[in-house]
Amino acid sequence: MAVARKTASTAPKPSPKTPGTSKASASPKASTPPQMPEVPEAPAVDLLDRAGEQALALAMDKPWSEISLRDIARAASLSFAELYARAPGKTALLDHMSRRFDAAAFASAEADDSAEAHDRLFETVMARLEAMAPHRDALISIARSQGILVIAPHLPRTAKALLEAAGIDTGGPVGAIRIAGMTRVWARTLQVWRDDQGALNRTMAEIDKQLRTFNQRLKRVGAGF
Repeated sequence: MAVARKTASTAPKPSPKTPGTSKASASPKASTPPQMPEVPEAPAVDLLDRAGEQALALAMDKPWSEISLRDIARAASLSFAELYARAPGKTALLDHMSRRFDAAAFASAEADDSAEAHDRLFETVMARLEAMAPHRDALISIARSQGILVIAPHLPRTAKALLEAAGIDTGGPVGAIRIAGMTRVWARTLQVWRDDQGALNRTMAEIDKQLRTFNQRLKRVGAGF
């Protein structure tokens, strides 16, 4: 009898059943269908490039004041909300395009570090103009439509970019003097470029003249390059 009690006490007890369970519930769950990979969003810069290009294309056909941000979004195949989230106005698009043109000057400056400062600066200015050339008529139309309100905010920033690209320091009080002087040079260059055609001989002569005068004046206050 003692042996029988020991065997009974060591026999495994059946697991209690959970109410509501069945053989079907014990089987593995059906696998969920694979989800389609999410399509990555277009980078903001690419989106703004596309919208900026379309904005300038539209400016070829109608006055800038008659072009809405919604028109630009539609032309660029973007939703208005998508464009507005990155550029809440036409001014923001122009600012982006201006920075893109500035980048062309940086690329040109990297090509030759051995030239004198005057020549490097001349080349960066020309590279900036060459980047603008495909949109020349649109940019001139926008400038005439909006006047100094559109151009003025970009002038000092571009002047600084041109100087830095040419390896000319723009820091401190001396740098501030250089930026102010280069802003005038760049503004005058744009005036001549607007009316110049063909090989831009007049524009190049004006750039050379303005840069030499600019440097001579800087040297008088100890800021020359």
